[in-house]
Amino acid sequence: MALETFPNLVTMFFTRAREQGEAPFLFWKEEGAWKSLSWAETAKRVAALAEALRGLGLKKCDRVMLVSENRPEWAIADLAIMAADCITVPAYTSNTTSDHAHVLNDSGARAAIVSTAALAKTLLPAVARSSECEMVIGLEHMPRERIGNVRLYDWDALVADCPGDVVAAEGLAMALKREDLACLIYTSGTGGSPRGVRQHHGAILANCVGAEDIIHGDFERGPEVFLSLLPLSHSYEHTAGLHFPISLSAQIWYAESIEKLAANLEEAAPTIMVVVPRLFELLRARILKQFEKQGKAAQWLLAQALALDAKPKKNVLDKPLDLLLDATVRKKVRARFGGRNKALVSGGAPLNPEVGRFFQALGLTLLQGYGQTEAGPLISVNRPRAGIKLDTVGPAVVGCEVRIAEDGEILCRGENVMHGYWRNDAESARVLVDGWLHTGDVGHLDAQNRIVITDRKKDLIVNDKGDNVSPQRVEGMLTLEPEIAQAMVVGDRRPYLVGLVVPDKEWEASLPPGTDIAKAVMAAVDRVNAGLSVIEKVRRVLVADEPFTIENGALTPSLKVRRHVLRELYGARLDALYGAKN
Repeated sequence: MALETFPNLVTMFFTRAREQGEAPFLFWKEEGAWKSLSWAETAKRVAALAEALRGLGLKKCDRVMLVSENRPEWAIADLAIMAADCITVPAYTSNTTSDHAHVLNDSGARAAIVSTAALAKTLLPAVARSSECEMVIGLEHMPRERIGNVRLYDWDALVADCPGDVVAAEGLAMALKREDLACLIYTSGTGGSPRGVRQHHGAILANCVGAEDIIHGDFERGPEVFLSLLPLSHSYEHTAGLHFPISLSAQIWYAESIEKLAANLEEAAPTIMVVVPRLFELLRARILKQFEKQGKAAQWLLAQALALDAKPKKNVLDKPLDLLLDATVRKKVRARFGGRNKALVSGGAPLNPEVGRFFQALGLTLLQGYGQTEAGPLISVNRPRAGIKLDTVGPAVVGCEVRIAEDGEILCRGENVMHGYWRNDAESARVLVDGWLHTGDVGHLDAQNRIVITDRKKDLIVNDKGDNVSPQRVEGMLTLEPEIAQAMVVGDRRPYLVGLVVPDKEWEASLPPGTDIAKAVMAAVDRVNAGLSVIEKVRRVLVADEPFTIENGALTPSLKVRRHVLRELYGARLDALYGAKN
């Protein structure tokens, strides 16, 4: 069956499982060693859990919340929920009890699946207060049989008596149509309460077709290996890190953590990896520090690689240097990424072009993509055949149509576009007009129909003179400085910009005692200011009390800054910078 003709995600999975049989599919690390699960065994476990969910009384279109870190059981649960004709509601492991309560109550989930006892501690109080959730299934042993009226089940015990009849499960799944609801993905929300995006089977399948056209249209075909790091509860990883690999019959390796990413890259040797820009920034910083430690010769080679990549055209005299760089610095960097990487795909937030050029200069292919949860999420991506231009997010993928509205807003339509927000008709009508998704992003198309994004409509800073400033551009340039780990700038209806910055930990630790951190950071800001226009210059900065993290609410799970949280926390002190003396 051709990829574009699959009726639903479950049928696609069972088809690939039948084709691959005992070949390894899912990989995870346990007690220091990598273990794997075959396609056939995964299919059997999906069929068994789907049967168990039906046996609990779950019916067509019932919602099932899924709270788990990335692991094989996440994939099995997602596929089994859909195979049982239910709807997956992924939730972030970083959610508070209040966050879980919002998702449970808004989605009306009848059941929840949770992986660990630690995550259950946050989830169960929300379940107990929920009006519709009746049961919780735990991968780890549940502490009791009931909490109030909510029944608690052990995953293993629940599926023990289910035979896992793959043929029967595949037959039942054929009734699912592309237009049927597959999951409710709650947007992480840089402002306000998360909304449930109604992603249908066809939306994710259309994304798989668009992504496959790039991977097999621009790169050599071959066995694909993915390293999964971003939360599977995020639409980017859910589509690009789970269902897209399934469509390619690819292996999926689950990374242990960000801290162990470097080791996992070498061990898994992925051919494709999808990452958010913040992780590329962290990897760039680590590579730069490694080159510093390796001495002047290594630093010279790095400088030559960057300079050569920056040249508009290479000539015959550049060939010897190019060969030297391939045999030395690029070879070493590629080896750190496993040695067989075809493409690193950046999405979820804007990528600073300088970061992209850095990896490109070191011999890695970095493709910046663009999308939204409301679009499955893939809308566009850079691709070699169209020419990789890192200040763009590439042309629209196959099956997705893009146009620019009169006010500069980017609009798109296609099967990948959601059917609306869950139980929110007013907001659905606002963003979906005549089939076009109003993205809220501002930009234009270049001569090759690549999308150039200038900013979010709502994030644009309008100063007191009416000038528009893109905060993300300025913040991206600030965080390229070795002294600055994170930054947010503000200045709406103000005469100039001021910034909130998080200093780099290693740099800060190297300073002499008694150093004025704000003044030292300002020296780095002034270097950036030298390359900015008058309205973009950051005149004063405030050093943040602590780093921006998911845990303290300053970052979304995809590592985007939650501006409203930081403005609420630091607003008075940032306002005071406007009264400070030069």
